[in-house]
Amino acid sequence: ALGYFGFSYYAENKDRLKAIAIDNGKGEAVPPSEQSVEDGSYQPLSRPLFIYINSKSLQRPEVKQFIEFYLTHAAALVKQVKYIPLPASAYPLALEHLNKGRVGTVFGGKAGVGVTIEELLKREAKL
Repeated sequence: ALGYFGFSYYAENKDRLKAIAIDNGKGEAVPPSEQSVEDGSYQPLSRPLFIYINSKSLQRPEVKQFIEFYLTHAAALVKQVKYIPLPASAYPLALEHLNKGRVGTVFGGKAGVGVTIEELLKREAKL
């Protein structure tokens, strides 16, 4: 059978699962690994997780406090559940956008398959 689930589940069950390598478009097989997820080469089967906050809800102090906590501690917390954190520069940038009240996405309605985290951060920095 063929199934899809998060890398953390695969990493915890490597002894019972066989992962599929992805053709990177250059005829090279890229296996799933922490590095291939981080560098974006295990595309399109790896992707960042996003949170989206309703701008009206963000006006509530408890929501803003939760998001600030989330962004301040996310890198450490995601490691506890065996996820892969975003690059360190992503969290302060997200906090900056939060504090400026900036909402929306850099995807512009498109899926963004094959976009690395670094490319997303560069797009965010330009806004």
